[in-house]
Amino acid sequence: MANGYDPSPGELIVENDLSYITETVCIITDKVYSHCQQRECFPEISVEIDECDPPVSITFKEGFIVEGSLIVTDIPNRPNFKRVRFTIRIPFQITTKCGNVIDGFLPDIFKDIVLFIPDSRDEFNFRIVVETSSRLLGEITITGNIATFAVGVFIIVKVVGRVQLLIPAFGFCPEPPACEEFNPEDICETFEYEPFPDFFPPQFEDLYPNGL
Repeated sequence: MANGYDPSPGELIVENDLSYITETVCIITDKVYSHCQQRECFPEISVEIDECDPPVSITFKEGFIVEGSLIVTDIPNRPNFKRVRFTIRIPFQITTKCGNVIDGFLPDIFKDIVLFIPDSRDEFNFRIVVETSSRLLGEITITGNIATFAVGVFIIVKVVGRVQLLIPAFGFCPEPPACEEFNPEDICETFEYEPFPDFFPPQFEDLYPNGL
């Protein structure tokens, strides 16, 4: 195949011929009823550090809705839409030069937004789900025992409900390929296939066949 990639039988069916659909099946899954995006920027986050052990990297964990902060209320004269308020908290970890880890949180992000949440029976449960993507903006600056950095956060808010969906199916998944066993590399075996090097430096004619 092109680029040395050999697709599985399942991939070939999907890409080449939809007539291979064998049935329609019902599945229970999460359906996104509505979603929206926002972004936040924190130009100056300060963390206390050891002056002799400066930070070398920062990693961000998945943001989450703070327990007890979610409030969903009706909006007068606007059916099927709700006012949704909650607080997002995003953990981060700073790794220092000596390998120590400093745990912290970005400042809480307060949200007060309007989302499409259709009217439903009381037993049906909609969930508010957040996804975050946080990134370091610029460099970490150090003044004494304080490290300062800026962070930008992309946020997606989703209204999710668990439903039964009817979807086309191609039958059961094909048999998977055999697992690849891990074998430590034999460095001498690799050496056997190395090209033989030139033993002598090149001559003038080799470097400048047409002269200078």
